Amino acid sequence: MHSIKAIIFDLGNVLINFDWSIAEKNLDRIKNNLGEESRKYFKHHPELITSLEKGKLSDNEFLDKCKEELEVKCANEYLAKIFSEIFTPNQELIDILPRLKQKVELYLLSNTNSIHRDYGWGDYKFLSYFKRLFLSYEIGYVKPEKEIFQFVESELDFNKNEFIYIDDIVEYIGAAKNIGWNVIHFRNNEKLFADLSSYGINF
Repeated sequence: MHSIKAIIFDLGNVLINFDWSIAEKNLDRIKNNLGEESRKYFKHHPELITSLEKGKLSDNEFLDKCKEELEVKCANEYLAKIFSEIFTPNQELIDILPRLKQKVELYLLSNTNSIHRDYGWGDYKFLSYFKRLFLSYEIGYVKPEKEIFQFVESELDFNKNEFIYIDDIVEYIGAAKNIGWNVIHFRNNEKLFADLSSYGINF
């Protein structure tokens, strides 16, 4: 077994948690029941989120579409902040990143968009521990599409058995495993630390 030289982390619900109900409460301040309307709208129009995460829609195109469909009148920046102020860091995991970085190279692979980066998680200082951020809206593909994993693999100077990918979503873990990646399904910090130890990564 090759020694592990790199770890690729997912972002959402691994390094940072998110709670859409926070956005719903703030949307209700704009218009009564707008929070619930937005939840239903995004549930029935997943292609809109996917297009944003693939970089096929600009921020303003996405926000304008949301305002039109939800019959909202407000500045795009205001709506972008509401959509993005939903994150809280998983501090226990973040705190071990400096020690991990002394042992392996760290990378990030996330389905995300520039709205959330600009108004939500983009200023977190822990991002500096990562050698590179692989973001779906910049790559043009989203997990679980195999192309996004193939792109990341082509950009790394490691064999498949020299890195581990960590994600909370079983479907994404499965897609990575299908192309030969080492994977860890993230459930909680304690389980992750044990799983890393099984690969010989202790801290």
